[in-house]
Amino acid sequence: MKFNIASLPGDGVGPEVIDEAIKVLETVGEKFGHSFQLRHGLIGGAAIDASGIALTKETLDMCRGCDAVLLGAVGGPKWDDPKAEVRPEDGLLALRKELGLFANLRPVKVLPMLVSSTTLKPEVIKGVDLIVVRELTGGLYFGQPKKQWQTAEGRQAVDTMAYSETEIERIVRVGFEIARTRCKKLTSVDKANVLETSRLWRQVAVEVSSRYPDVELDHMLVDSCAMRLVQRPTYFDVIVTENTFGDILTDEASMLAGSMGMLPSASLAGVPKGGSSRAFGMYEPIHGSAPGRAGQNMVNPAATILSAAMMLRYSLGLTAEAGAIEKAVLSALEKGYRTYDIMEDGKTKVGTREMGDVVAGLVAS
Repeated sequence: MKFNIASLPGDGVGPEVIDEAIKVLETVGEKFGHSFQLRHGLIGGAAIDASGIALTKETLDMCRGCDAVLLGAVGGPKWDDPKAEVRPEDGLLALRKELGLFANLRPVKVLPMLVSSTTLKPEVIKGVDLIVVRELTGGLYFGQPKKQWQTAEGRQAVDTMAYSETEIERIVRVGFEIARTRCKKLTSVDKANVLETSRLWRQVAVEVSSRYPDVELDHMLVDSCAMRLVQRPTYFDVIVTENTFGDILTDEASMLAGSMGMLPSASLAGVPKGGSSRAFGMYEPIHGSAPGRAGQNMVNPAATILSAAMMLRYSLGLTAEAGAIEKAVLSALEKGYRTYDIMEDGKTKVGTREMGDVVAGLVAS
């Protein structure tokens, strides 16, 4: 089968980790008889340097014409001026909005061989296997008005959190659909004791739950959720929450697995059914651009490689191929290969390219 994939390496270490994901995809293509046609575009700081804006119409149209998007990372100190009219993150936000990528899936699984890589006690994190479903195109990041202004008393600023019933209903459905394929338990996270948007969120979640009688729904305030993720993370199976809360909670949860370098993500434009979907999606590691480590062949490409596996599963319907990549990453770790972020005594330290070579070799074998 032939698939068209938009490749957006972005900034910092983005191009390096994207190269390794593509290397693994090409190996999958050779083994399973698929052709992955890569179309390359600029986003973030690289796009600003080339065209003055973080996402061009040409790149956006290219993405719309592909089956899925594979993205590296955006941003860096070069473009990190609070007064700048254009920022690298503008490209990422625009891409999510323009492509309708409303559902962000971030799995967090503590692998047995990496239990000692975290700062938490092994008995706390052992067996952690959860997924956070984050609403991605609403809330504070997109609400209007959003501005800063000068008054006689000094500077002021405002951001607006806004959600519609429709936006809440579709993301909660994603949470229920995924929970139905796992342990049939969904935790809806909000701040209903303070925010009107959260009170609406909770009402809609309860209404949607009537369509999923086989899934247990519970509600949790976001501050309680943040504490529970550290205190007893095995409590959770699937978490569904709004944009800002999800952004913060997923970064916190990533530390359970020891490194952001291990965690992939998917941003979908549709509701997955039965654990898989041919919905259009964008796939990226949850780590940032790490500009200080760019060009040093040291960052962990596993998150990007696993993001490519999620792409195969959710957008291309290639479940066996996705499993082959996930199995290869696990096997590489079992054989003792480690990048700097998860390195420990007695293991074999490798760089970005070498880890990509190992995983690709295991896929091919």
